[in-house]
Amino acid sequence: MAERPSIILINCDDLGYGDLGCYGAKDIRTPHLDRMAAEGTRFTDFSVTSALCTPSRAALMTGKYPGRVGLATDVLRPDATNGLAGSETTLAEVLKTAGYATGCIGKWHLGFVRGLRPMDQGFESYYGVLHNLDHWETKHFEPDGGMPLLRGDAVEKRPAVPAEMTGLYTAEALKFIEANRARPFFLYLSHAMPHLPFDASAKFKGRSPRGLYGDVVEELDDSTGQILGQLRALGLAERTLVIFTSDNGPERNTPGSAGPLRGTKHTVYEGGLRVPCIAWWPGRVPAGRVCDEFVSTLDLLPTFAGLAKSEPMRRNLDGFDISPLLLGKKEAHSPRRTLYSLYGYAKNRFESMREGHWKLHLGAAPKLYDLRADLGETTDLAAQRPEVVQRLLKLADETRDDLAGGRGRDQPKEQDPSK
Repeated sequence: MAERPSIILINCDDLGYGDLGCYGAKDIRTPHLDRMAAEGTRFTDFSVTSALCTPSRAALMTGKYPGRVGLATDVLRPDATNGLAGSETTLAEVLKTAGYATGCIGKWHLGFVRGLRPMDQGFESYYGVLHNLDHWETKHFEPDGGMPLLRGDAVEKRPAVPAEMTGLYTAEALKFIEANRARPFFLYLSHAMPHLPFDASAKFKGRSPRGLYGDVVEELDDSTGQILGQLRALGLAERTLVIFTSDNGPERNTPGSAGPLRGTKHTVYEGGLRVPCIAWWPGRVPAGRVCDEFVSTLDLLPTFAGLAKSEPMRRNLDGFDISPLLLGKKEAHSPRRTLYSLYGYAKNRFESMREGHWKLHLGAAPKLYDLRADLGETTDLAAQRPEVVQRLLKLADETRDDLAGGRGRDQPKEQDPSK
């Protein structure tokens, strides 16, 4: 490759598989993301490892299963003193080592104390809220005047206001791109929306038939349009890879949609794990392509490292370099064959093991689904295909042993079939 691309990774919070027009939404207008998909590649089988904020982000940032970095379960709360260990190699560190300018804007959720924050993990600049904006988080900061919005380690504003977040983050992203236009850069734009308590700026309120939730998604669409527009205006479009995705599926009991998928966030059904993903790089990523290959957020770090001609500092990576697939190389396929998923929070433990189109929900009575014929996970084939069940149980045991050194065989619970 003659030139290393700048990379922008846009990660939304709790955005569902069915929330964008290009993924089938009829009551939310997303013209900029629809254009992005038309000018790039839309992935239909892009999965996270866990339908929960902290574990999902740990996998994205390291290319490793969250269990391999000690963040397999639970969400980091404001008083947490643990987080993503400084000894782990992050996306930002891989690209910074390759000479990239690195910036993080938005939600972090991988450590709050000094030593675990974005600028301790390879980012040269940070602007955002380290935490969620839900009441569990905000009440912790009430005695100090509310949730802090940070620039670096300094408080820029209290309290952070949900309705302002998308606009503030977008403006900051545009400044970062302008400031680093002359060199390769990596921008991680980690939106606060549409996580509860979702809210939109006045300009977007009342616009969507899906109510406030739809307004929020339409503002995210506008944000992406502004970023792509600036890349075009600055002559950077042909030198910049943009990935748009989400950390997990939609929160239950909200207007968020997983489209044809069963389940939501807090499950290991496809509705919690399979998320939108659009890749855009004019002239390099094929335009108008719909890619049905099986890929994961785990694959982003080694892929970005390959494109940047950087060593990913391989230490038990669980991701693969999918750049040949991303760039549309002839006969390129995803090397991914399996994915282990764990949700462990509030005394619940749900697990699944996937191999190709087969997916096994683990538990006292394992359930087997053929995602190729049954994307909605409605028909249990465990009784008809016992040999597949046994093969996936063995894979799950091997994965657990690999991640935990043989420790812990907690019996997973069966998921609520109503979800």
